[in-house]
Amino acid sequence: MDIRPILSTLARHKTAAALIVLEVALSCAIICNAVFLITQRLERIDRPTGMANEEIVRISMGNLGDNPEADALVKQDVASLRALPGVKAAGSINHVPFDNSSWNSSIQLAPEQERPSAQANVYLGDAVVETLGLKLAEGRDFNPDEYSNWTEMNKQNARVNLPAVILSRDLAEKLFPGESAIGKNIYSWNADNTPHRVVGVVDRLIRTNDNGGLAEAGYTMILPARDLTMGTFVLRTAPERRTEVLKAALATLEKNSARRLVLRDGTFEDIKHNYYRGDRAMAWLLLTVIVSLLVVTALGIVGLASFWVQQRTKQIGIRRALGATKGQILRYFQTENFLLATLGIVIGMILAYGINQMLMGKYELPRLPLLYLPIGAVLLWLLGQAAVYGPARKAASVPPAVATRTA
Repeated sequence: MDIRPILSTLARHKTAAALIVLEVALSCAIICNAVFLITQRLERIDRPTGMANEEIVRISMGNLGDNPEADALVKQDVASLRALPGVKAAGSINHVPFDNSSWNSSIQLAPEQERPSAQANVYLGDAVVETLGLKLAEGRDFNPDEYSNWTEMNKQNARVNLPAVILSRDLAEKLFPGESAIGKNIYSWNADNTPHRVVGVVDRLIRTNDNGGLAEAGYTMILPARDLTMGTFVLRTAPERRTEVLKAALATLEKNSARRLVLRDGTFEDIKHNYYRGDRAMAWLLLTVIVSLLVVTALGIVGLASFWVQQRTKQIGIRRALGATKGQILRYFQTENFLLATLGIVIGMILAYGINQMLMGKYELPRLPLLYLPIGAVLLWLLGQAAVYGPARKAASVPPAVATRTA
């Protein structure tokens, strides 16, 4: 089809054409970035934890005043929890993912190293690998003689060093790229610059917070400390027995000591669900914006196309009288809309890139992948063709007899 008549017609309707181009451009720019942001949120929510999510329950207790028998009490608590029917593993731990607590430490590969090689999230506890349902990729779990008592570690002027450490695979690959980490030394937690020897590598263990973003979400390590008195207990059981085990565990802890309050309790899936509540809300909000923009853009195209058909009824009738078929009239309007949409998409891609640069600078978001631009373009092309189809069919149905009528 010769597009020169189309361009000539558009030149005589600059305002209407500019409105469609501007509408498509803004929609393209916003939709590309909104889809990208939704994808980022969903990737965050879907991050694997490495844990047996569906088998874990957590209880956090708070003491009423200082308890001089805290060390003995936590020993009793852990023993009682492990003895409950249906419990596969249980232990005291410093924190669990997504639970408003985060212990972190820098890691060096040599004692005299000035800048750390990595920043890692630190898990301390008894039988952490078994209790969290982690999978060992290399090496072994801690031996009994490698554990230190938490109360002894916290005594003033104490020099209790932890000889062993278990790394996540992500952290191991960061520290020792292309090599096995087993048997290597790292310097992090111990006093007097004594090393931790890597005895195991778990396949995955997520950080408890978002420090470092998605790239460093798996930089974690586990240190062997027994009988932590911070009041956080983790139990692992069959998914269908979580409610039963949680109820029994709460009753057991209350029986062991009435001088405590339950601060938080529930399944790990509930913790995760609550943690990502804001991400889900943002994703739904952005999806609503996308749908609204598409609807407004489609209505704008339909409205302007219908107006143009009404304005050019006589012109269309003359073309029909001169032999133009319905199909040619239909293709005329579809081609016209395609040209306008293409110009709007080109401008919109430039705007999308500019918006992404602004978001990168202010919110530390990653660069918009180029894949999102053609996806947005195809979506708006299809939307434009669908929106103009109705008015174009109406135009194609104009009978040749209108050419004999006066305006």
